[in-house]
Amino acid sequence: MVFTRLDGSIVNSRNFSKEFSRLVARAGVRPVSLHGLRHTHCTNLLREGVHPKIASERAGHASVAITMDIYSHAVPGLQEDAALRIDGALRQLLER
Repeated sequence: MVFTRLDGSIVNSRNFSKEFSRLVARAGVRPVSLHGLRHTHCTNLLREGVHPKIASERAGHASVAITMDIYSHAVPGLQEDAALRIDGALRQLLER
């Protein structure tokens, strides 16, 4: 369990979500759900160049394929980046 009561017992997820929503409202920030925070975290990891396997593990997905199916929008330009990298590597080999 990530969150427990002081005595170690399980917190009811519905009650936790309600309390989280109250805290968000009190903080005066844009409303966001716990699931929304999870999505934002994974999206930001990928945008910052964290390896998809790590992002997938942090999201608790069964495979990297699931992560990339859901979050591929977060990393536009992957094909272009791959082409530029291989182009650079081949140019270095040809210069030898």
